[in-house]
Amino acid sequence: MAYLITDECIMCGACEPECPNEAISEGDDLYVIDPDKCTECVGFFSTQQCYEVCPVEAPAPDPDHEETQEELMAKFEKLNPGMEPKE
Repeated sequence: MAYLITDECIMCGACEPECPNEAISEGDDLYVIDPDKCTECVGFFSTQQCYEVCPVEAPAPDPDHEETQEELMAKFEKLNPGMEPKE
């Protein structure tokens, strides 16, 4: 499933440059994750980089965008044509 950023976000911006799919952007009150671009870092890393760098653990799984590992990998391949998965 895609991730989302909860109200715990302190707008530090640590997550935005860590997203390999450029799915994170600055919103009005907190950073937001585009679920169409979020692959949970599948294809790049074994863990979600936004969560790893967030000092307040604001990124969390988005229950409205549940996806299987196969669906996340298919999304990775669509967003990154010709790129070989790293993880």
